[in-house]
Amino acid sequence: MILVTGVTGTVGREVAGLLPAGAGVRVMARDPGRVTGVAAGVEVVAGDYGDRGSLVPVLRGVRTAFLVTARVGGGDDAVFVAAARAAGVRRVVKLSAAAVLDGGAGDLITRWQRESEELLRVSGMEWTLLRPRAFMSNALSWADSVRREGVVRALYGEAAHACVDPADVARVAVRVLTEEGHAGCAYTLTGPQALSAAEQTRQLGALLGVALRFEELSPGQARAALAGRFAPEVVEALLDSAQRLKAGAKAGVQDTVSRLTGRPARTFRQWAAAHVASFGPVAAAAVPQGSAPRARGAGPRGPGGGADAAP
Repeated sequence: MILVTGVTGTVGREVAGLLPAGAGVRVMARDPGRVTGVAAGVEVVAGDYGDRGSLVPVLRGVRTAFLVTARVGGGDDAVFVAAARAAGVRRVVKLSAAAVLDGGAGDLITRWQRESEELLRVSGMEWTLLRPRAFMSNALSWADSVRREGVVRALYGEAAHACVDPADVARVAVRVLTEEGHAGCAYTLTGPQALSAAEQTRQLGALLGVALRFEELSPGQARAALAGRFAPEVVEALLDSAQRLKAGAKAGVQDTVSRLTGRPARTFRQWAAAHVASFGPVAAAAVPQGSAPRARGAGPRGPGGGADAAP
């Protein structure tokens, strides 16, 4: 039995959709009614990290679990790991973040991910860590301004970032969940090239048939924009992550996706082409192809945006 958590989120949903029901698959969500796209025969159950008792039936008979948590510092990993160990789970595959390897990263989100990884290492269960860079899908946060104004606004747009298609992260997760030989391994997952947000904007504009404008935010503007969405300590973590992006800490490319899945990691252009409908039609205010000013900057788009999957 394989248990998948986080199935209403970006990667967990993809993993649940890729696993065949014949593998013996159970998926957990606080609200099972929100779960979509799973194969017929997949067992959908209710469970909540905040209620350890609810995890007892969820984990019964589970051999391998895919753990996705998002409540920074909320103790969800500790609750799940303890419950999994008590239930006799053999192996946990944890979705972490590439920033844990960055010696210069000391922000709240990265510290939380490091602590969560350590919980698994000392748990006595087998473990595997997946450490992606930022998801390409975080570009969807630009969709509203692209549609309405033909504009992308962010920080540090010339800084290269080896962001990854979350579908590639999910394909790696499925291989790790269904194969032996990955115990004690930590895999850093990136896209096949490091692109700046300015170049992403140009590629997206080419697919839409317009030259999207790029307006660089100041750090103060970025902080104000984030403050409307996140707690203050998370805002500061994201801005710290953006500084590390600017310094080049997120430009390294690795071939882990192709090595583990046998297929090349998808480029940003490929991801954007598959999701172009989410950005269009672009309003008449957009600049016609070939006449837009040069894009100059980009920055944090929330956890997993200008930062990593968690910075």
